[in-house]
Amino acid sequence: MKLNGNAVKPGNVIEHNGRLWTAVKVEHVKPGKGGAFAQIELRDIRDGTKLNERFRSSETIERVILEESECTFLYDDGDNLVFMHSETFEQISINSDMVGDSAAFLQDSMVVTVSSHEGDPISVQLPDKVVMEIV
Repeated sequence: MKLNGNAVKPGNVIEHNGRLWTAVKVEHVKPGKGGAFAQIELRDIRDGTKLNERFRSSETIERVILEESECTFLYDDGDNLVFMHSETFEQISINSDMVGDSAAFLQDSMVVTVSSHEGDPISVQLPDKVVMEIV
């Protein structure tokens, strides 16, 4: 889906320079001389690096629509976390680095949201609240 440079909003996922980026902060600038542009702070979805980029309102940007699916956490397999897709019952193995420190809060049979692009898992979102027992 194509967007104009000034139509990007925070939270949009765009493809830029062959990588997927999330728009963190968007600032519209109209200088006294020259055309308007959007100053956008981008965060790489894969490794979290940040990039500040300027897009003119005449430029087109490719917006990416992520597929979100509910998955159930099954088990931790060392470097990978294994989830089961709730509808297809397909098992998905995701690198534990993608989940980060939140992996400590995963519990057996916990339902999470997995975002993917072209069948490739990109991020895992845990529930907002987790009930845990302190021992």
